[in-house]
Amino acid sequence: YDLSTSTYSPDGRLFQVEYANKAVDANGVVLAVEKLIQSKLLTAGSNKRIGHVDLHAGIVGAGLSADARHIIKRGREESSNYKNTYKTAIPGKILAERLGGYIQAYTLYSSVRPFGLSTILGCVDRNGPTLFMIEPSGVYYGYNGCASGKGKQVAKAELEKLKFTELTCREAVNEAARM
Repeated sequence: YDLSTSTYSPDGRLFQVEYANKAVDANGVVLAVEKLIQSKLLTAGSNKRIGHVDLHAGIVGAGLSADARHIIKRGREESSNYKNTYKTAIPGKILAERLGGYIQAYTLYSSVRPFGLSTILGCVDRNGPTLFMIEPSGVYYGYNGCASGKGKQVAKAELEKLKFTELTCREAVNEAARM
């Protein structure tokens, strides 16, 4: 009887919203960054290293902030172009492939410099949650958990201890904060 979006439980909650919350707890991608404060004079929120590409995808950049902003913008363009062409959200693997190709193109020509960042792309699409790391060479790999940047060795050691199939998103956020 609870298939309708307007069916309320005896205590006033919507069943469909409860089911959606349980699905979010079970399936998702957690992106986390260390908050770097280079100066006490820095305006809060002006040095973001994480950005959204679309409603289902986000990017973290470890390296040069300007390059990260450029790749996030390019990801938004790829996502928009795909949506305009195919009338559906871009799958994570295709977005990683396109961004990897774009980053790799910057290694080929003397008129441009390679991007000085490693990118982590997280998506939740019709295929489920996906996580990709795109290296400065343009090579990308899919992961259950990955780390990049200054403290990546310690973070990778901690990630290897986790059982990702048994973690909820809330637990994963707590683990990321602990690391």
